[in-house]
Amino acid sequence: MTWFMPSETALQDRVWMAFPRESATLGEGTVAREAGYRAWADVALAIAPFQPVTMIVDPSETARAKGMLGSAVELVERPIEHFWTRDSGPTFVQAADGSIAAVDWAYNAWGSDDPAEWQNDRGLAQYIAGLAGVPVVSSLLVNEGGGIHVDGEGTVFATETVQLDPRRNPYADKARVEAEFARMLGAEKVIWLPQGLTGDYWEFGTNGHVDIVATFAAPGKVLLHDQRNPGHPDHKVMAGIRAQLEAARDAKGRRLEIIPVAAPEAITDAHGFNDWSYINHLVLNGAVIACGFGEALADAAAAEILAAAYPGRKVVTVDAREIFARGGGVHCITQHQPSARK
Repeated sequence: MTWFMPSETALQDRVWMAFPRESATLGEGTVAREAGYRAWADVALAIAPFQPVTMIVDPSETARAKGMLGSAVELVERPIEHFWTRDSGPTFVQAADGSIAAVDWAYNAWGSDDPAEWQNDRGLAQYIAGLAGVPVVSSLLVNEGGGIHVDGEGTVFATETVQLDPRRNPYADKARVEAEFARMLGAEKVIWLPQGLTGDYWEFGTNGHVDIVATFAAPGKVLLHDQRNPGHPDHKVMAGIRAQLEAARDAKGRRLEIIPVAAPEAITDAHGFNDWSYINHLVLNGAVIACGFGEALADAAAAEILAAAYPGRKVVTVDAREIFARGGGVHCITQHQPSARK
């Protein structure tokens, strides 16, 4: 059977998240940990007025999650390692009749060779599918939800350093990955980007996820990260990617309309060159949860672009600096569940 992944702008039923637990990713020391907890909670509470949120919570963090989220968010206890639900959770797709299923990718914690990194997370996609009451579609491809973006009409963005990463899929080539994307996502055309942002290759990075680089606001319309400071290595990276996308065609043969979204002014954080990006936003039924970086002018300019790109949706900006400091953004810590098509 062939499945189909609808656009992220399609009607949704719910958003899935996972609450942080003590770990190297969360950070050392009370101040760092509290900042991480607060960042995840702020995103969940920003989503909740627009649609239901279910938060998977490690039993060690249940009391804290209840105290920070109250009754606004549904909590479900289950042991977890990581809290990047876009990646460890399922990717939801539709069958030909419009019903929903959950793709269970062969997750290995972004190419880790330590099974302790995923002993609980590897079963998370199936667990969430059970809670959602939808069937599971299993894949042998090591992949994460943050490593793909779709336009809902057969086009998929992917990155050569993710799906072709020998730590993930040592025997894969583009043809094999494209065949699996056709089966799992209904892909007719995969547009391969050569790499991701520079900061995504550091210790807690994903080795090049596309969801911080480019996304489809609509078929044929791409929001693209724009690093305008030539002192940042992503200035050159994004110039190359933009040139590639300007020459590309989608599954329907259309050239892509590129909408650049300028990065914040700051180009470094505590780890060196940052990968702060407004592309890593979450689209909801009536809203867009946008990343903010404490820069009033840049945050406002990005919100204006997002509002125009997603008409009829309210843009809500949440400070994402503490999320990015841990390796991702708003899109990375959430997983949307589309509604069944009538």
